[in-house]
Amino acid sequence: MKRVAAIDCGTNSIRLLVADADPATGELKDLDRRMQIVRLGQGVDRTGRLAPEALERTFAACREYAAVIKGLGAEAVRFVATSASRDAENRDDFVRGVVDILGVEPEVITGDQEAEFSFNGATKELTGRADHERPFLVVDIGGGSTEFVLGSDAVRAARSVDVGCVRMTERHLVHGGEISDPPTEGQIAAIKADVSAALDRAEETVPLREAATLVGLAGSVTTVAAIALGLDQYDSEAIHHSRIPLATVREVTGRLLSSNHAERAAIPVMHPGRVDVIAAGALVLLSIMERSGAQEVVVSEHDILDGIAWHAALDDE
Repeated sequence: MKRVAAIDCGTNSIRLLVADADPATGELKDLDRRMQIVRLGQGVDRTGRLAPEALERTFAACREYAAVIKGLGAEAVRFVATSASRDAENRDDFVRGVVDILGVEPEVITGDQEAEFSFNGATKELTGRADHERPFLVVDIGGGSTEFVLGSDAVRAARSVDVGCVRMTERHLVHGGEISDPPTEGQIAAIKADVSAALDRAEETVPLREAATLVGLAGSVTTVAAIALGLDQYDSEAIHHSRIPLATVREVTGRLLSSNHAERAAIPVMHPGRVDVIAAGALVLLSIMERSGAQEVVVSEHDILDGIAWHAALDDE
């Protein structure tokens, strides 16, 4: 067993997993898994730069995570940074801050690498199970981008497109610094058009309609699942590998798009950091299901973070 720490820093959230990995058996035993909403990608789509307050929120989370990693004695640490830090002109400020706090340089990975990590993390448990047909289409809906990867035992095709819950919210629902609440029909149509164009680009590389099982990852998907399951509080065990039908995703998405901030915030499973971006995230998921022909989505709590942990464990093998 090798004790590893994996950090996934995305556009909306930063997450930590400390786990014991056994490459011989394929077992990954969680010791600590946590997440903070830091909105690193705040305003990046508009300004091209990481905002100072967004950097400070992220660094504060890194300081907390450094203490956890030290306390649990992880042998290896891998820090992966995704869409927001790829796009930013001042990403060197971000890199320097992470190195100062954690002692490791963040890997600003490509969208294709991001997709591969997500696939490995999401499908390791599903491989060989008769109740999940192959090939898998793994869809990771982030804050700034969405990754698509198709494969069975290994990746066959992958593509990242710049459509995510934060990017769509900031691009189409924010006017004069305020979020339209609820969004207008015109704003919803604009998001759909953006997503549709992104799916056209994804399909140039990934044959979405060939998937036998759609596996959905990340906060937009897990939140939609938690709402669909009628949970009184967020329950990872109940959500993990739940199967949410297309009709239910459509109903939940419609409910979120017609709700205002207070109504969404009152949903028991809603994380405060997702209240303003969940409607756009749900619409991205629904659009993907309709385009791919998927009649249900298998929801996974294991995603890019688990893939990063596996890569950290195997680096020295």
